[in-house]
Amino acid sequence: MNTTSVWRATAPKTAFPILQEEATADVVIVGGGITGITLALNLVEQGTSVILLEARDVGCGSTGNSTGNLYETISSGIRTIVDRWGEDVAHAVSTARRKAVEQIEQRVRQFNIPCEFRRCALYRYATSASAQTSIENEYQGSLKAGLRAHFEKTLPTPFEQPHGPVLVLNNQAQFQPQAYVEGLAREAANRGCRIFENSIVLGVDTDQHVVSTANGKVKAREIVLATHSPIGMHLVQAEMTVKREYGLATRIPRGSFPEGIFWGSGVERLSVRSLDVDNESFFVCVGEEHKTGQQDTSISMDRLESAAHANFKVPEAEFRWSAQNYSAADGLPYIGRDATGCFIATGFATDGLTYGTVAASLIADQIAGRDNVFAPIVKASRFSPLKGAKGLAEENVTVLKSLVKDYVTDRESIPLSQLMPGKAAMVKFEDVSLAAYRDPDGALFAVSPVCTHMKCKVHWNAVESSWDCPCHGSRFAPDGTVIEGPATEPLYRHFLPGH
Repeated sequence: MNTTSVWRATAPKTAFPILQEEATADVVIVGGGITGITLALNLVEQGTSVILLEARDVGCGSTGNSTGNLYETISSGIRTIVDRWGEDVAHAVSTARRKAVEQIEQRVRQFNIPCEFRRCALYRYATSASAQTSIENEYQGSLKAGLRAHFEKTLPTPFEQPHGPVLVLNNQAQFQPQAYVEGLAREAANRGCRIFENSIVLGVDTDQHVVSTANGKVKAREIVLATHSPIGMHLVQAEMTVKREYGLATRIPRGSFPEGIFWGSGVERLSVRSLDVDNESFFVCVGEEHKTGQQDTSISMDRLESAAHANFKVPEAEFRWSAQNYSAADGLPYIGRDATGCFIATGFATDGLTYGTVAASLIADQIAGRDNVFAPIVKASRFSPLKGAKGLAEENVTVLKSLVKDYVTDRESIPLSQLMPGKAAMVKFEDVSLAAYRDPDGALFAVSPVCTHMKCKVHWNAVESSWDCPCHGSRFAPDGTVIEGPATEPLYRHFLPGH
């Protein structure tokens, strides 16, 4: 299955070299998504020398596999922030996010980035009668957070009529996220930022302020881990839930789908929109979220395709993808310096395009010694057990269940001889348990099933052909190579003679 997103497939690519030297800079940034690239540009503009290290290529993670939507609210509902933190914090969240969207719009105009930026409305609607109450509660929460929300009676064609009034926020936005970060990366590089791709970080020495890759090192005064979940060991990892969400896109006649962000709430929670690029139009649908490593990913993708076809009568998907997100137990992101001395930016849930831009401005301010009014609210070192108790307890139970299921009950395995081409499974070879994948040509890849981050056991992701850790979200290629942290070390590969 081709798992390239429509954003990655339709954006021009700028290639950057591999780090193959020992270098120095004022700041080293690990991660080339919207957070890292935006921060790099912000810093070089204020006269700071910057080196950015990306494990694969710019935008390849959540940024290039997102919805491309920008909004002042949050996907889980701003009412959750009002209830947990109060109206003042909710207002601060919506204000910070509104300024971030404005900053993106200003950057697009400043650099003339061809990323299909447009202002549009956001529609939140109920697909079942039971979900309408949450829409009405969100309306009240939106007003308390300072959002200009209103109700409308109907949705445009081709939507079925909702089970009650539709909550609308005008003046939100959409863009092509991959094209945007590629444009920012070029501008940052033109201003002196040194960007290196295919440069996986293997170690972070916070005492010596050195970041190491297989072929080089960077010594810097400040280290920023813009890698979603920060790589290595960090306290916030125990306080976050990690999930995957699926996306698809298919070509549609131009003008056949209305502009806007459409969020359906009910049995099926879908985010849908259209994209116009290069005289073509695409229908984009995202949904079927679940905890990483805890569900058959191919079933999730099939469900999303079925829902898209049933609700919108669209053709078979041309692009399919998924992305990972991390949610903080108390509902707010973690941005700033943590106990390790590094700057981190994580816990964005599914709101990372806007929060990533918020984080880039905040960290740039902190590095420059400027005050930022949002910093105390989202500080990475905060501890809020009362506001996050339920989520924290649930996530620790999730980790414990994974450990018990995989170690105590010994997950079912099959003989290696039964592993067919194109399939993956836990196998037994000479009484050793291995995570094995046989590619369509019959080549065998066998690795240790134990995640190198905190020793949970990995599970197969059939959609993206990867081994995913259910505890903290690390992901590995069939040969054990790290795809996504927080793990920095690969799974140990076993070469089996004759197989």
